[in-house]
Amino acid sequence: MALFSLVASHTDLDLDTVAQLSNGTGEVASVIPESSVSGAVVLATCNRVEIYAEAPDDRSVEQARAELLQAVTRGSGLAPSTVESSFKVLTGDSAVRHLFEVGSGLKSAVVGEREIAGQVRRALGTAQESGTATGALVKLFESATRTAKDVGTRTALGSAGRSIVSVALDLTADLHAGVSDAETRAFWEQANILVIGTGSYAGTTLAQLADRGAAHVGVHSASGRAEAFVADRGGWAMALGGEKIHGAIAEADVLIGCSGGDRRLEAETLRRLREGVQTRLTVLDLALSHDFDPAIADLPGVDLITLESVKMAAPEGQQESLVEASRMVDGAVAGYVQERKSRSANEAIVALRKHTQRVLESEMERVRGKHGCTAAAEEVEFALRRMVRQMLHEPTVRAKEMAAEGRLEEYENALNVLFGLEVSAPVAEAGPESCPADVAPDVATGAVGPTSGTMAAAAGAARIA
Repeated sequence: MALFSLVASHTDLDLDTVAQLSNGTGEVASVIPESSVSGAVVLATCNRVEIYAEAPDDRSVEQARAELLQAVTRGSGLAPSTVESSFKVLTGDSAVRHLFEVGSGLKSAVVGEREIAGQVRRALGTAQESGTATGALVKLFESATRTAKDVGTRTALGSAGRSIVSVALDLTADLHAGVSDAETRAFWEQANILVIGTGSYAGTTLAQLADRGAAHVGVHSASGRAEAFVADRGGWAMALGGEKIHGAIAEADVLIGCSGGDRRLEAETLRRLREGVQTRLTVLDLALSHDFDPAIADLPGVDLITLESVKMAAPEGQQESLVEASRMVDGAVAGYVQERKSRSANEAIVALRKHTQRVLESEMERVRGKHGCTAAAEEVEFALRRMVRQMLHEPTVRAKEMAAEGRLEEYENALNVLFGLEVSAPVAEAGPESCPADVAPDVATGAVGPTSGTMAAAAGAARIA
């Protein structure tokens, strides 16, 4: 299998394009059954859209890439050339490193933010539910999630607690309150706040508002999930629905959009709802696809904070913490790559052992045909199995060593030249019936163990010797 990723992020694109690409990823799952893509996991956040995928082999990566881009094009409505130019392609170890860095917050607009780790975890869960996550992709994302957790708990990046939501709320406080902590606390305690949406960002927003002492918070969801959302988070906020939302907008000091749905509050609607209101309003648009009309920023008495605003205001991470986090990611990537290369040798090892066992069983069938299931036949079989185990030890070790060196293809080619084995093809299990006192080899380890009778005693003597 060949791993690769398609990456589109805030570092290269405007967020509107990122949002459109994100909409297009809904088509990814549908192409997998009939394409060169063996599996895929989509990671879509407010700042990036990334597709991690597997192809059958290196030769299939280009075709698989093209099929995924076609799917995103269909779903996004963007021109094929725009989609093509928006995504960078990373393969093999480069794709692995990128995911580990993203999950650890090293590629975020707010460096070190912790929300991305949860998004990586949820992306894998979504792919597993839809049946698009292969075993290798599951292993990759689980490893990236563990690394992100380690970075968060063992470096100052995690303890800093900075995130897109926290930076946006800090900007809001700067507009309304003074410079002292007491003034900032007083603002949050007195402010009327309306949160629109019930997704992961809304959950993070509600938690951070609680930490800041906010007391007057309403939550609205067009889908009707606000009541359950609020109840699941302690019930301290107020769920708002129906016409109540209009009054809440009119009274709000802070309006926070986290829904990312297909509904958008237009500037004219907001102007009409707040006609005659004198208090200043700060609107936080944290949705990838925008919950608010950008023209809201032109209304008198209204400040608009967008993801672009957060990106520009985000503080740079402490250099020492970044170096420490990068070092941890380096170690985790090296460990993962080494383990993956060792695992990749398993198919070749199993193919060789099954081939050898098939030859052995063929010879034993001749012996049984001549001597029957006698003690003599059992002695011959035991001796042959011990010899096979000893002969396979060195090829097994070499397979793992060459995989670690990135030379497994040489090993597989040698198996093909010497034995006619195609490692990627399934190898049939040995079929001939053995004697009752058969000694069966462990395909995974090469160990042998007698099942009964005379050979059990012989094996025991051999182990003692």
